[in-house]
Amino acid sequence: MSDRVAVIIEDDADIRNLLEAILSQAGFTTHAFSEGAEGVAAVRDQQPILTTLDISLPGIDGFEVARQIRHFSDTYIIILSARTEEVDTLMGLDAGADDYLTKPFRPRELRARVEAMMRRRIAYGQESPGSLDSAPDDLEAPAATSADTAPEDDGWLSHNGLRIHPEMRLCELDGEPVTLTRSEFDLLQAIMNGKRRVVSKDTLSLELRGDHSMGGYVSESDRRAVEVHLANVRRKLNDPVNAPRFIETVRGVGYRLATHQS
Repeated sequence: MSDRVAVIIEDDADIRNLLEAILSQAGFTTHAFSEGAEGVAAVRDQQPILTTLDISLPGIDGFEVARQIRHFSDTYIIILSARTEEVDTLMGLDAGADDYLTKPFRPRELRARVEAMMRRRIAYGQESPGSLDSAPDDLEAPAATSADTAPEDDGWLSHNGLRIHPEMRLCELDGEPVTLTRSEFDLLQAIMNGKRRVVSKDTLSLELRGDHSMGGYVSESDRRAVEVHLANVRRKLNDPVNAPRFIETVRGVGYRLATHQS
């Protein structure tokens, strides 16, 4: 059975049917629902790699659905909405969405964005999706080394008490687990891999699209999405912009790791 499972949460029957057709053609097994609460339950049950989500849903809206899903799942979330204001896009990303596409959308563009997410999954060696607590919790890991972003023998990367394991998709801060979305994890990994080299917003945007090796056009909204995702990472790491322990902003350019703290 294919591990390409998608949950569709959309109250418009025509759009719901269109999404089922697009994703089925892309090789997904789809499960479609018209209400937010049903969609949340389906994500918990099906553990999809991808979830498409409308904002204007009966009952709980799409923003709240995304927040609830993020409590237990790292599924890729694409919000599909007729709301075109920037504030709606930012609210969607802040709620935990990985991407935001306005309606009416072109099926080819949606397909391209989905395939970019699948390329990211392959590029970072991710296995099947699932709940955020699916990784074993009895792993024994050595203490962080003192070198900046030091690779450890068992695959961990460390910096100032922050540790990530790219293959297991785990993040720890001072020995405590940190829950990151897939996009947040990918951006943090890219910055940690860069060490003290500045990684531009354009480069990070292409990482999120899966185009890091091919290049491509980067819009202002792409860069803004990077900013929102990294703001969420900073909040989860308690990493203030004016006194960073982990992520340092290089104004007008991009991001790099903060200096090592002894």
